[in-house]
This record gives sequence, structure tokens and C-alpha cells, in this order.
Amino acid sequence: MPNMDRMGDKMERWMIIAIFFLLVVGVYVYMEYRRRQNRKRLLEKIRASWGEVPEREYTLDEFGKISHYFRKSMDESFSIDDITWNDLEMDDVFMCMNHTYSSLGEEYLYKMLRKPVFDEKVLAEREKLISYFQNPQNREKREKIQVDYAGIGRTNRIAMADYLYNFVGLETDGNAKHYIQILVLLASFVGIFFYPQLFVLIFIFAMGWSIKTYYDDKKLVENYFSCIQYLLLMTKFGADIAKLEIEELKPYAEVIAQVCRKLKPMNKKAFWINASGSGSMVDLFMDYFRLVFHVDLIAFNSLVKYAKEYLHDIENLIDQLGIVESCIAVASFRESMSYYAVPKLLHGKGAHFHADNLYHPMIEEPVANSIHEDRSVLVTGSNASGKSTFLKTVALNAVLAQTVNTVLAESYEANYYRVFSSMALRDDLQGQESYYIVEIKSLKRILDSINEEAPILCFVDEVLRGTNTVERISASSHILQNLSSRNVMCFAATHDIELTHMLEQIYSNYHFSEEIMDDDILFNYVLYKGRATTRNAIKLLGIMGYSEEIISQAEQTAARFLKEGTWTL
Repeated sequence: MPNMDRMGDKMERWMIIAIFFLLVVGVYVYMEYRRRQNRKRLLEKIRASWGEVPEREYTLDEFGKISHYFRKSMDESFSIDDITWNDLEMDDVFMCMNHTYSSLGEEYLYKMLRKPVFDEKVLAEREKLISYFQNPQNREKREKIQVDYAGIGRTNRIAMADYLYNFVGLETDGNAKHYIQILVLLASFVGIFFYPQLFVLIFIFAMGWSIKTYYDDKKLVENYFSCIQYLLLMTKFGADIAKLEIEELKPYAEVIAQVCRKLKPMNKKAFWINASGSGSMVDLFMDYFRLVFHVDLIAFNSLVKYAKEYLHDIENLIDQLGIVESCIAVASFRESMSYYAVPKLLHGKGAHFHADNLYHPMIEEPVANSIHEDRSVLVTGSNASGKSTFLKTVALNAVLAQTVNTVLAESYEANYYRVFSSMALRDDLQGQESYYIVEIKSLKRILDSINEEAPILCFVDEVLRGTNTVERISASSHILQNLSSRNVMCFAATHDIELTHMLEQIYSNYHFSEEIMDDDILFNYVLYKGRATTRNAIKLLGIMGYSEEIISQAEQTAARFLKEGTWTL
């Protein structure tokens, strides 16, 4: 009977071991199945969204953080300023182009769109990468890279840039106190074996002191643990992408590999830091180990010091990885457009802008227009005829040409330009400034930016609309003359036909027109050479239902002014 009992116990132990083993295998198989299913769904999403306008919706906070990397890494080189960015509604263009799956990619894409390039070699390298990802023969490799970027993912509430710069900006107290606490704890534990009555109390005190210090210190820094995990994901993915044998990736892969080698010690230090919270038995044991010996806080302080020392390399890694995913996004953007061209850019001075069938990406069924000019341009036309949209179309494509090497046109040739605009301005209620003050400040910033380096391409909509007619025409004529006579090409829209005569020796005149049919005004949005010869403001009153008396009197007053040059009722 004892033998039978022993055999029964032995079988029971083996049964428990077998069940445990099967549970472990089952969990592993299930996790692997989930991983494969998630990857499959992600691939389906990537394939379905390729060449389509992204459907992603942004919260205000989510979109607001995307610009932080650009703002925190600004330098003295030229960038699209906030006035121009808002005038051209570049946030909408960014969202239309944002086919990225990581914070790295989308924050760099935003930065790329705000930093026009003046070096053909940089644009040529971007073009190689964009063309590679756009090529259907490279679809599998491109999709694998996209899946890996999705593995890095997006940071949640805080921008990647905020994580990084707040992390390296931390001032730590060093690790001396943690080492002292560990030493006291170990010494008191050893002392228990020699003088238990005394050292048990010391050990309890040391343990309590250690635990309190741990929680107090960790509370101050644990938000940055996610930053460290994100940096680790970056270095791991960077090491993987550096191994890809893709010729077009080589200039970036070499830099990425070099930086990842420098940052490799971070992986060892970060082993002690846990931000996953998976709740496994190993994690539970490690939590107690950290609680007693503060190994995660010691590693954290070392990592802060290390990150400060290698900040430039970390920024370089972000840039290189960001460029790659941004170029994937641009390739998909190209596929989503009706047609596009690679721009021809010249290092010339002053005015030179030639484009065929230029259109705006955010307009459904846009009307394309062509323009070939080597001097500034004055555009006239009726209200809502297309003047402002045309200016935005030219300006937007000038920005895209020097950032993503893509223009929405059949052909495009222009100088490298610094792009400025003064278009969709508003009163500054907080600063207690009228529309006119805001407008003249906006124009002054363009005049102050003129130099003999890269020429300026500027866009002005309804110049000085915030003041009276006499002073508007007088001042705006001289401002536009000043802009055109220096290292600037200016596109200006106006209702003041007088300007088209005053400036016709230095500005080329173009216009948009309309046709009135069946009490309705029809616009074809086609750009024509020459100044506008029609007005529609009074006619619009009739279409909107104003009385015949008001319309008739308005027409008589306008006719009398054109004949006599004075205003009378």
C-alpha cells in the first residue's frame, strides 16, 4: 500500500506538471494566434488605406501635440511661419497626407512640411525613397516596414517631443542616497545573525525608509518610464531597419546603425525599468525587487544623464526614422491624387514661376490653371470668382515642391523660394488690435524678410482692405511696388482696378470672370490674362432678394462716380 501511495503521489505530481506545461503552451499558442491575427488585421488596414485619403479623426489635444517636435527643434533656418501655415490651411493638407502609423512619422512629417529645403541633394534623396515606396514591386517590403512602425506606435496624451525634451531636462539628485539605503539595508540584514535584538529594529526601520523613499521618488518620475520604453522601441526598430538591404535606404540606414550602436548601453540600463504592467509572476517578483533595491530609479537617473549626453544622437535617430515613414506617407499621398509632377527647382533670383494645370488637393473636382510668369502677378475678379483659391493653390504647391518634392500639376518650374502670405487675417481681440493694424504688421514682416539670399514668394489677398479707399490704393500701390522691385515675386489679389493700371509696368494682370444666367451667377474658375472688366457686387444684391429701389440707386451712384469721379447720393 505505501508503494501504491507513493506511485499515486508521483503520478499526481507529473499530472500537475503536465497540466502546468499544457497551460503554458496553451497561453503561448493563444498569444501567438492573437499576434498573428492583429498583424493580419493591420496589414489589411495598410493595404486598404494605401493611396486613399486618410479617414482618421483628430481631437484638438491630439492634433495640437503633433507640432511640438517642430517647435522644440526650431533653429535659425527658414520655416513656414504660423501666419502662412494658417492662411494656406496646411493643417488640412497635413491630415490629407498623414499616412503614418507612429508618432515618429507624423511628428516628422509635420516638421518636414514646415521646413522647405533649399538643397537639391536633400530633395533628390527624398525622391529616391518616395519613388521606391511608390513602386508596386516593393509593396511587401514597404508593408513590412509600415507594420514595424505601427509596432512603435503613437504616444497617447503626450507628444513624443515632450517626452524626450522633458526627460532630458530633468534635474536628478543622483544615486548616492539609493546606494546608502541599499548598504544600510544589507548591513542590518547581516547584523541580524549577530545581534538580532538590535538589528531587527534597524532592518525594519531601513526597510520602511527604503519603501517610503522609493514611492516618493518614483511618483516624481514614473510618467517618464513610457518615454524610455518608446526610446527602446526606436533603437530596436532602428537596428532592424539598418539591416534591410534596400539601396534607397542606405544613406539613412548607415546613420541609423551608427546612432543605434551609440545608444545600445541604454537597453541594458532600461532592463530594470518596467512600464508594461503586464501583471505576470516575473513582473510581480521584479516589482518587489525594485521596491527594496531601487534598481529602476538608479537606472532611470543613469538614463537621464546618458540621454542628455547623447541628445543630438537621439534627435538624429528620430529624424532618420521619421524621414523614412514620412516618405512612405508622401508616396501614398501621390497615389491618392489625380496627377502630380516632380518639380524642377532653380537657384535663381526674383520672379520665375511656370506651372501647367496646377490644382488644389483639398478641393473636389478642382479646376486646374496654368501660369508662366517671370514677374509679379496681380489678380482681379468678382467676389467668389476664385482669386483667393488660386493664390492658395500656387502658394501650397510652392511649399510642397520644396518639402515633399511633389506638386499637383502636370509640370512645374520655379526658383527656390521662401514662402510668405498675408491672406486670412482677423482682428486681434486679445491684443486689442484692429484688422488694419494686424494687416500692416503682417505685410511688414514680409518686407523685413527681404534680403539678397533666397528670393521670397509672397501672397497678398485684398491688400490693406481694412482702411478707406483713397489711402488703401495709395499705400498698397507703393507696398506692392516695393515688393516687386526687389528679390521678391508677389501674387496679389485685389478688387481695386485702379491698381491694375498703376502697376501694369511691373505686374502682369490676370483675372477671373463670371456669367449671369437665370438670376444666378456662374463661375468657371478659369484664370484669364488681363484685368477684370466686370463687377458683380450690386448684381448679387438682386440675386439675394434686395429691393429694386436699393439696386437701382446703387447702380446710378456707381455710374455717376465713374463719370464724375465724386461720390454723391
